[in-house]
Amino acid sequence: MSGDTTIYQGHSDSIFALAWSPDACSLASGSRDRTVRVWNVASGMSEQIYTGHTSCVLAVAWSPDGTAIASGSTDGRVQIWEARQPAYDIVIYTGHARFVRAIAWSPDGRYIASGGDYGDSTLQVWEAATGRHIYTHDHQYRLFAAGWSADGARIASASFDGLVQIWDAAAVLAQPPRGEIASYTYRGHSGPVYAMAWSPAGEYIASAGEDSTVQVWNSSTGRAVSLYSGHTRPVKALAWSPNGTRIVSGSDDTTLQVWEAATGKPILTYRGHSAWIRAAAWSPDGTSIASASDETVRVFSP
Repeated sequence: MSGDTTIYQGHSDSIFALAWSPDACSLASGSRDRTVRVWNVASGMSEQIYTGHTSCVLAVAWSPDGTAIASGSTDGRVQIWEARQPAYDIVIYTGHARFVRAIAWSPDGRYIASGGDYGDSTLQVWEAATGRHIYTHDHQYRLFAAGWSADGARIASASFDGLVQIWDAAAVLAQPPRGEIASYTYRGHSGPVYAMAWSPAGEYIASAGEDSTVQVWNSSTGRAVSLYSGHTRPVKALAWSPNGTRIVSGSDDTTLQVWEAATGKPILTYRGHSAWIRAAAWSPDGTSIASASDETVRVFSP
């Protein structure tokens, strides 16, 4: 499928990160060109350019209320800045040594979990409004993805060592952190796990990686729900549809594939990209999928 596609152009180097605003009116993209661009979805125009980073931007995430964007880069910084305003820093978090690969806001917008890749290998939780450090998780090697469950009760992190770990958020946020924080470790992949995403209701997690598979499993028991093996190269991008029935996955094979979450049945394949895909995001209203490859963002309707 190629279909009707809107192409957003403006970055001067490869794009590694994408995020929809909560109202589905804007997209944020982060690039090796050291900028974050905010795109107006209706017009396709870049309405804001954030130039606060000094190195490659690997992660972007909107706050749940849509007023702020957090972005992370290879210099180890996470910078929070105002969305849809003249871009300036609200908070700069410097707890990572290098390569911030993942950023996730808690559902209430109070906290951020950020993951460090090469040269860091920690997932850190901190207060969004102040940058105050709360907890460091250092039991995985090279963090690639992180996310909070919809109810804010759990945090999951995926890593190069093939693990997806789920932690008890209440234990993490207690002062000091208490009890058994890691509640479950999933070991279903045969290699590095590059992407993971909670289902909208939090019952399931989809994870994907070097083994070219996407696996959907119960987040409480680890029980397998479905296995998708339609890709021919490593999978590095994942997103659930807002209603939880479908998943889109993006791969080094240059395709985006949409399939049924419960069965793994393929629905469509999008072949608009000519290079590996590093980011995919389903719009909050369920009408569009955005993906990033090379220097472009593409948006299409599944």
